[in-house]
Amino acid sequence: MPKKLAVTMAGLLMITTAAAGCSGAGSTGGSSSGGDGETITALMVGNPQMEDIQKLTADNFTKQTGITVKFTILPENELRDKVTQDVANQGGQYDVATVGAYEVPIWSKNGWLHELSTQANADANYDAGDLLKPMVQSLTGEDGKMYAAPFYGESSFLMYNKELFAAKGLTMPEHPTWAQVADFAAKLNDKGKGVAGICLRGLPGWGELFAPLTTVVNTYGGTWFEKDWTPKVNAPEFTAATQFYVDLVQKYGESGAPQAGFTECLNTFGQGKAAMWYDATSAAGTLEDPNASKVAGKVGYVYAPVHKTEYSGWLWTWAWAMPKTTKKADAAWKFISWATSKDYEQLVGKNLGWSRVPSGKRTSTYSIPEYKDSAKAFADVTLGSIEHANPENPGLQPRPALGVQYVGIPEFSDLGTKVSQEVSAAIAGSTSVDKALADGQKQAENVAKNYK
Repeated sequence: MPKKLAVTMAGLLMITTAAAGCSGAGSTGGSSSGGDGETITALMVGNPQMEDIQKLTADNFTKQTGITVKFTILPENELRDKVTQDVANQGGQYDVATVGAYEVPIWSKNGWLHELSTQANADANYDAGDLLKPMVQSLTGEDGKMYAAPFYGESSFLMYNKELFAAKGLTMPEHPTWAQVADFAAKLNDKGKGVAGICLRGLPGWGELFAPLTTVVNTYGGTWFEKDWTPKVNAPEFTAATQFYVDLVQKYGESGAPQAGFTECLNTFGQGKAAMWYDATSAAGTLEDPNASKVAGKVGYVYAPVHKTEYSGWLWTWAWAMPKTTKKADAAWKFISWATSKDYEQLVGKNLGWSRVPSGKRTSTYSIPEYKDSAKAFADVTLGSIEHANPENPGLQPRPALGVQYVGIPEFSDLGTKVSQEVSAAIAGSTSVDKALADGQKQAENVAKNYK
């Protein structure tokens, strides 16, 4: 990480996107209640794994500990704004929150998070050594300590509807190229039946649209910045990747693509309304649950498509962090350690289904017989994708900061989101890719001045 990674509180607040407009948004997901014990507040992203923990907390964690957990669930973009405001402002509204691999190194450097290594290593039952190294490393500060505990880890891969492929006599390779994907999308797109050739995120947000798109940029040979911080947002490689992505979505993508993020694509693909979907490996658990998906048992999983690189999957973890402002650190750690434990995985498997276990964080998960059976369609590709993700060198040239699908600097949340808004507009047909990236280049040049 560059020496200038730390930022002032005012600087981080400045880079949150539309924070004022989101400060009162969202919905309270309810609370687990039990007895007259302590109450902690938890802010989390509205993904299926978080919805599962909300269902299980009252009858298990609260019943065991007497600690009530009051949950607030928000969509990803709103969650990022809300948690950044609270942590950077030292607001103290939340005792625990889901944060990602992007935030933790930055926030730990600024002294905003409790380190969790001490508690994790002191608890033999927690078995910190079982946590997958790539996930721990992504949540580790400069002092070598872990500042958030992984709830689940993921890379990205391509999911495809095997029935639709078979009907057209098509065969998906284990390591497809983007050119092959585009060809498949053209052959499988069927507007008459309401089936898109592919679903790809078009919703603005550095962690929405630009999560998959930056991996396409990487494998096309592009980068946000070169090693010396020279911006390359409108370079030929970045432009070619973005134009390819926009064209693919426009021609063969889902309806309403400019408003479609992870959740929307999960619903679209899970309802059988898209032939392919490139996104997070963590989606597989929901897709293989027959209670939540119409395509359970009908999905194939292969490595992230490539163009010039051998692999292109991202690396991410949603993790539980404890803001320094909490006055209930002991209770907060009890919740975090329970939520990221082996016992919690067993609880999910036995109560909700083994495919829904929040995986990608523990080595032992992949030795559970029931999980191995339920996840046999995607477990190996998931692990392989995580192992091959390279945050230090995800493309064809050296990088100035860590990150596969993001640049590990504070300014990237603002930069990535602003450029994503322009690219989303290009998907909608209201601007061109060239104009979107020309504007993005100017913004990247302003960011680069801080590091030159």
